[in-house]
Amino acid sequence: MPAATAANAGTGDAIEAPYGSWVSPIPISALVEGTVRVGAPDFDGDDIYWLEGRPVDAGRQVVVRRRPDGSTSDVSPAGANVRSRVHEYGGGAYAVDGGVVVYSNWADGRVYRVSSGGGEAIALTPEGALRYADLTFDRVRRRVLAVREDHTGAGEAVNTIVAIPLDASGTIEVLVDGPDFVSSPRPSPDGTRLAWTSWNHPNMPWDGTDLWQARLDDHGRPTVVEHVAGNPSEWTSAPAWAPDGVLHFANERSGWLQLYRRVHGRDELLTPMEAEFAEPEWQFGSPSYAFGPDGTIWAAGRSDGGDALWEIRAGSEPRRVEQPFTEIGPLRVGDGRALFVGAGPADFARLVLLDLASGSIETLRSTKSTAFDPGNISAPQPIEFPTTNGQIAHGLFYPPGNPRYRAPAGELPPLVVTSHGGPTSGASSALSITTQLLTSRGIAVLDVDYGGSTGYGRDYRHRLDGEWGVVDVDDCVNGALALADRGLVDRERLAIEGGSASGYTTLCAITFRDTFRAGVSYFGIGDLAALERATHKFESRYTWRLVAPFAGNEALYRERSPIHFVDRIRCPVLILQGLDDRVVPPDQAQSMMAAMAANGVPRAAIYFEGEDHGFRKAENIIRSFEAELSFYGQVLGFTPADPIEPVVVER
Repeated sequence: MPAATAANAGTGDAIEAPYGSWVSPIPISALVEGTVRVGAPDFDGDDIYWLEGRPVDAGRQVVVRRRPDGSTSDVSPAGANVRSRVHEYGGGAYAVDGGVVVYSNWADGRVYRVSSGGGEAIALTPEGALRYADLTFDRVRRRVLAVREDHTGAGEAVNTIVAIPLDASGTIEVLVDGPDFVSSPRPSPDGTRLAWTSWNHPNMPWDGTDLWQARLDDHGRPTVVEHVAGNPSEWTSAPAWAPDGVLHFANERSGWLQLYRRVHGRDELLTPMEAEFAEPEWQFGSPSYAFGPDGTIWAAGRSDGGDALWEIRAGSEPRRVEQPFTEIGPLRVGDGRALFVGAGPADFARLVLLDLASGSIETLRSTKSTAFDPGNISAPQPIEFPTTNGQIAHGLFYPPGNPRYRAPAGELPPLVVTSHGGPTSGASSALSITTQLLTSRGIAVLDVDYGGSTGYGRDYRHRLDGEWGVVDVDDCVNGALALADRGLVDRERLAIEGGSASGYTTLCAITFRDTFRAGVSYFGIGDLAALERATHKFESRYTWRLVAPFAGNEALYRERSPIHFVDRIRCPVLILQGLDDRVVPPDQAQSMMAAMAANGVPRAAIYFEGEDHGFRKAENIIRSFEAELSFYGQVLGFTPADPIEPVVVER
């Protein structure tokens, strides 16, 4: 069925207008108005905590406490920004136990202690070029364990696991050092053992990690270290202790990241199914499973591009728990309730309590203060399509839809192809304001889960090995053409956009293919060799697997870098870049713009002061979308109905 018919069936009184020019019931200001980010939920007795990011406050993140009576209050002090820069992506930036909160402050990187009832924040770590993440209480010893990233010396930062005295009275002690990277310090419930993971260059954690456990001596130092699982080519993740002291973890030895437990020196598989029970460790402290008091596991497992919630008991088949969400975020369990961030095709991300006995759901905090009319929402349609080498790729298609409008007979909608960053990540089926802003204006969207994405098993993820800039591009191109072949979108009005790694895919697609008529890159990579020289420690060898080891393969890096072939670009390009970005430095965008100017490529760029890798300030979020919409209108041949400031395309 043509998109014009499918998206607007039953709208006999609708106004006829070209795709892209519809007046949307969703204003662009909805990107930030009444919008917050929620994450890192946790229980502490009868209280519930979470981390809340506020675009209207320059993106500042605060720790919020909710009491049993439903009242809430900020716990972190006014002006504090609870974020970590370990690995540049952070995570695990706060922890709570017994009414005591510890947190990492973005401005100075120090760890502070504050009472949930208020009072002065006490610094627990010294000043200096030190960062802390993955904060975890060691209750037995009244200390905090953390991953520390030390930037005080020359060369690469040094990553260690450290113990921080909770009363700030003693020396910070290094517990684990040596590997290039360490993560997930998890003390056992009785405080006698410690588990953690480690890996070394050139790996990213999902390429291969080792899981360790050790006895802790009377001083809380590791001794009698035992290797539990994993190796440099086997992903092992998410260690956690059951209430009875049995170590659990996720491991990919079967081809899927499944849950195991360590019993009497042997590993017992708990989830014999094709699903992923942890996610790529771009950030610390994002648990995907948790224990009830009797040891029952409640876990989020991902397959076919979506999450499901499972009840897992040793010796029994896992049982799927009915609940409405297709995206399940960090998961905690307490008092018969699961606490997590849930989202779905008709649901913005929200912090919820799921009663595990009755199935009832209570929303504690929504990321949007107002709901959208379901009639204005374009629901994702999972699609599969053929791609290079006889393979099948996946994506989510959002047709345009607005009950007040219909397109002229015979007109097909423009399409914006997007994809996730990483590139080791996955598309989200959660209700997205950005997507709905486009579809409600008459613009179709395809979110591609290209080869290399997670949620489809190890083999699918490894399709990208050595083929970054090729497989991802082929899948985006073939997804767009498949929709055009099915008569759902206009083959002559295909655009592609993306941020970070997806920005690289975007730049490659418009440089090395001739499918798209417009490209929008948010802090994308144009020069792989420059990225190799300038990026941070965590990703400093990432391209070795995605492309090839740099030494001896400089020609291949050049061949895969759009900046050297801008003369091949045949469509206009918009670049949006934060000037404080340390992951993809702004000189990447500036160099691409200079090269395109020298070659006469139609182009536009907006640089944002004070923005890092991803925009957090309300005004910049608004401006970047308005620029993107204006750009599409100019290039794809429609006039947006919104009174927006046009972006100037230089020629």
